[in-house]
Amino acid sequence: MSKTKKIVLAVVAVAIVALLVFAAFNGGHLATEACVDCGGAGLVEEAACETCGGEGKVTASWWALVPPVIAIGLALITKEVYSSLFIGIVAGALLGSNFNFTGTMDLITNDALISAVSGTAGIFIFLVVLGVIVALINKSGGSAAFGRWAEKNIKSRVGAMLATFVLGVLIFIDDYFNCLTVGSVMRPVTDSKKVSRAKLSYLIDATAAPICMIAPISSWAAAVSSYAPEGEGLKLFISAIPYNFYSLLTLVFVVAISVMKFDYGPMRIHEVNAKLKGDLYTSGDKAEVADEGHSEKGRVLDLILPILVLIVACVFALVYNGGILEGANFIDAFSNTDATVGLPWGSIIALVFAIAYFCIRKVVTFKEAMEAIPKGFIAMVPAILILTFATALKNMTGVLGAQPFVNSVMTNVPESFASFIPAIVFLVACFISFATGTSWGTFGILIPIVMTIFEAGDPLQIIAMSACLAGSVCGDHCSPISDTTIMSSAGGQCNHLNHVSTQLPYAISVAAISLVMYILAGFVKNVVIVLPVGIAVTVVFLFLMKLIMVKKYGKENV
Repeated sequence: MSKTKKIVLAVVAVAIVALLVFAAFNGGHLATEACVDCGGAGLVEEAACETCGGEGKVTASWWALVPPVIAIGLALITKEVYSSLFIGIVAGALLGSNFNFTGTMDLITNDALISAVSGTAGIFIFLVVLGVIVALINKSGGSAAFGRWAEKNIKSRVGAMLATFVLGVLIFIDDYFNCLTVGSVMRPVTDSKKVSRAKLSYLIDATAAPICMIAPISSWAAAVSSYAPEGEGLKLFISAIPYNFYSLLTLVFVVAISVMKFDYGPMRIHEVNAKLKGDLYTSGDKAEVADEGHSEKGRVLDLILPILVLIVACVFALVYNGGILEGANFIDAFSNTDATVGLPWGSIIALVFAIAYFCIRKVVTFKEAMEAIPKGFIAMVPAILILTFATALKNMTGVLGAQPFVNSVMTNVPESFASFIPAIVFLVACFISFATGTSWGTFGILIPIVMTIFEAGDPLQIIAMSACLAGSVCGDHCSPISDTTIMSSAGGQCNHLNHVSTQLPYAISVAAISLVMYILAGFVKNVVIVLPVGIAVTVVFLFLMKLIMVKKYGKENV
C-alpha cells in the first residue's frame, strides 16, 4: 500500500471512530417514530403489531445508512472486501446495541451472521451445486470443446461480447441463475477472443438484473408484484417497463459500446491489457480454478446439454414451488415462487443428470465426479463469504430502522414538486440500493410509498414506480456489497473489486442520462417521446466519449 493510501486510510479510520464516539454521546442513532403499520397503536386487528412488536414505535434515523457507507468506503480504499464488510457489520451492531458489549455480540451473531446464513441458505446450495456442475463440465472437456468451436465460429471480440449479451437476454428467469450460467458458458469464448474478465463480468451484470427487471416472467417481476395492491401487481409491473430507463438504456449502452469497439475509465486499462498483452486480469487475484486436465473426448454437447437441463429443471422448480401443480397458472406460479427454494431444487436435478450423463459417456469417472464436489464448493467460497457478510450488513440497516426513516423522508415531499418526484425517487432508490446492496429491499421500501403518494390512474404513479425499480437496479450495479454484483464477479471469475471499479463509470453514465429522462418524463408523461430521446442521448454520449478517448490515447489504446 502506498504512503498516500495509508494516510487516507488513517484519516478514514479516525473519522469512523469519531463518528461512533459522537453517536455514543449524542444518542440520535436510537431515535424512534410512530409505526406506520399500526399507526402507533401497537395493535393490528386486535393483535400485537409484528413490525413494532406491539410498542407502537420503531427505530428510524439516518444512522441506519452509516454502517453500509463505512463498509463501501473502506472497500474502495483498501481493495479488501471481507474486512470492510465486517467492520460495517460491527459498526451497525455497536449502534444497534447502544454500545453495549453483550448486545453488540448478540446482534453480530444472531441478527447479522446467523440470520444471513439461514436466510440465503438456498442460494448457497445453488452456488455450490452450480460450481460442481461447472467443474464437471470442465473435467469432461465440454468447455474446451466449446472454446474450440467458438474460435472457429465467433470471429471477433465484438462477436464474443454480443453473443454474451444475447445469452444474458435469453436467460431472464432469475438474476443469480443468469450471472452464473452466462459466465460458465461464455467464459471460454471471451477468453479465446481476449476479452478481459472485468468486461465479461460487466456484460454479465448488465444483462442480469436489468433484463429480469423488464421481463414479466421472472423472479424479479414476482417480487415487485408482491408489493403492489392485490391483483394489480403484474399489470403495474408491465405498465412500468417502458419507463424503466436505467434498465433499457443499459442494454442500449452495452450493444453500442461493444459495436463502437472502445472503453473508458478503468475498463479501458483492463481491455487494452487483454487485447495487447493477453492479460485478462490486469490486477488483483486471479479467481480461477486450476485446470487439472480434461477428457479429450469432450464435445460441445457436453457443455450445452447439462446447461439446458439446468434451465428446464430450474424453471419447472420455480413454477412448481409457486403451486402450478395445485392449479395456479404459469404467471401466478411465478408470482408465488421462492427462488431460494426453486433454484437449488432444480440445480440438484441437473447435477444428478450431469454425473450420470458424463459417466455414461465415459468422459468422467464416478471417482472424478465425486472429486468435483469439493472443487466446485471451493470455487464458490469467495462469493459465499461476500454474500454472507453483505446480507449481514443489510440486516444491520434493518435493525437501525432504514425503512421507517426513508418512509418518513419520502412522504414529506411537498406536492408542488410532484413532477420532480420520479427523479427524486430514482435518486433515493439509487442511494438506498447502493448503501444496502439490495434491489429487492429497496423497492420493497419505496413501492408502497409511491403507491400512497399518487392516486391510482395518475401517469406519475407509473413513472415514479418505474423510477423506483430503475434506481434499485442502478444502486445495485454500483454497490460492491450487492448480491448480483458479487454473483457477476463469480460468474466472470473476476476479482470482485476490479469488477466494481470498472463497472462504476458505465453505471453512473447511464444513471445520469436516466435521471435527465425522469425529469423530462415528469413533465412530458409520454414514453413515445422520452424513451427515443434517451436512446439518442446514450448513443451520442458514447460517440463523443470515443472521440475524446481516441484523441487522448490513440485508436489502439481504447
